[in-house]
Amino acid sequence: MDQDTTLACMRGRSLDRQVLLGFASARTLHAGSFADVLDEASGRGYQRRLNSRHSLDFRRYVQQQGSATIPLTFNLRGADGEGWRLEGVGDHVTLRLAAGARPLAQVDCQHRLGHLADLDVELPFMTFIGLSEREEMEIFGIINGKAKGLSNSLLDFHDAQLCSDLASERPELLVALHLKNEPTSPWYNRLDLGGNQVSGLERRASLRTMQKACRSLTKRLKPRTAEEIARIAHDFWCAVALVMPEAFSKPRKSLVTKGIGVYALTDLAADFVLEASGARCDVPYFASIVADLAPRLDWGNDGPLAGLGGEGGARRAADILRQLRRRPMLKVANG
Repeated sequence: MDQDTTLACMRGRSLDRQVLLGFASARTLHAGSFADVLDEASGRGYQRRLNSRHSLDFRRYVQQQGSATIPLTFNLRGADGEGWRLEGVGDHVTLRLAAGARPLAQVDCQHRLGHLADLDVELPFMTFIGLSEREEMEIFGIINGKAKGLSNSLLDFHDAQLCSDLASERPELLVALHLKNEPTSPWYNRLDLGGNQVSGLERRASLRTMQKACRSLTKRLKPRTAEEIARIAHDFWCAVALVMPEAFSKPRKSLVTKGIGVYALTDLAADFVLEASGARCDVPYFASIVADLAPRLDWGNDGPLAGLGGEGGARRAADILRQLRRRPMLKVANG
């Protein structure tokens, strides 16, 4: 925008929050707004990455006769005077957006607005005024918590940011995030959160997959603290990566780092801890067990674990691994 944009609005309330209601062209709203997409490298932002197919579908729809939509939802970031200004008193006011400024954070309209930058179709909008990023995230989660296609891992990430005591409220999430955030972990920055991905790293499992696997681990290893279980999980996966390095260097060829492998191996990790009989459950301990187990199974995409899915498949995969552990190793006699 080369000059200030003015939007006629009505001031009111949405429950406990002050909001503005108005109408504007898609072109104008796109130019004055932004989507705060989660940057997985820095942890800033909270939105999912743009689904262009979804957005292009909406673009086609809005140009059809008889189309309609609910109001697009924004938040005016910052204080009055920082890229935007409210003029007037009472219920009817003018929202002025400074030339070149994009103060409207897209709380619930990213995919509807994403590919409408060049259209002049009129759209209704509602904007909150001066919410913090944390408050935006809370409202986004409430609006989209059950939305089809919204990454469960992104919602888990939101929970982690909003929980006051993650260790007691969501211990399995604390363990999964430790695996993702600890630089010495083989899962460091390798769990998909649903935001903009860290460049150069091949994806394996999602944060939700790891979190669900760790839920069983935390239940079976009670009364250990979440922090102690996080250390155990870290050392276990370090041992797996040590024994099976190709699974992490070439994840597409191995089920070790896919959902079924993550579930089954994490379940066995609990077995190994409960069998320890006082031994320290560290990398050497786990590595010795995994080194005996790993060669007994074809971990490839066409091996015995291929095609298994869901909770039943995860239990079946863990049972396959347990049966393999019980079988004696074949020894080759010297001639």
